[in-house]
Amino acid sequence: MRLLICFIGLLFLNSCAITVPIVDKPIVFKEQRKKLTREYLENRYGITQENIQINPKMIVVHWTAIPTLEKSFDAFYNESLPNWRPELVNQSALNVSAQFLVDQDGTIYRLMPENHMARHVIGLNHAAIGIENVGGTKEAPLTKAQLKSNIKLIKYLKTKYAINYLIGHYEYTLFENHPLWKEVDERYRTQKTDPGEAFMEKIRKATAKLKFKTNPSLVP
Repeated sequence: MRLLICFIGLLFLNSCAITVPIVDKPIVFKEQRKKLTREYLENRYGITQENIQINPKMIVVHWTAIPTLEKSFDAFYNESLPNWRPELVNQSALNVSAQFLVDQDGTIYRLMPENHMARHVIGLNHAAIGIENVGGTKEAPLTKAQLKSNIKLIKYLKTKYAINYLIGHYEYTLFENHPLWKEVDERYRTQKTDPGEAFMEKIRKATAKLKFKTNPSLVP
């Protein structure tokens, strides 16, 4: 019966798409953030466009390293970076963000439009949807509820967009020689460990049927 429904649903693009509970919790996204995003696209990637829309080709999973939803949300809320992050301000004043934030209880929050650029991964923001997870510290390790929600969200995004890659933030430099890589400054790199190899391994095992492409290597 489901096969028949999906066959008929080919007439309607989203009729068989996976659905997942998502709570909209928008960060500030007014003209200042849009302006900074356009400047980021042009200055960091050499991409000039009037809008800030992206064509998602990958999903990047993160942790916030902040133990609560409220403080994690506050870190992304404002349009400009706080003064205590000079290593990032020197590259752009655009505040960090992600399209999604998953709380410790598994609730999925959408912080901004899915197809608008967020600053969450060097070199790849123009093609990446970011999923941030509250916690990642010893005081607030990532939870089973978050794992389940990440898996559901990834499946949803895969059915909605032509996404080829799924990576943990710690893997982003593997794409330095890949056509998706756009960062113009060879010195602009930060070392990342989120969201942890064990967390990503569990996600990959649960999403194996989605057949994401193998991540590239720096080895020729």
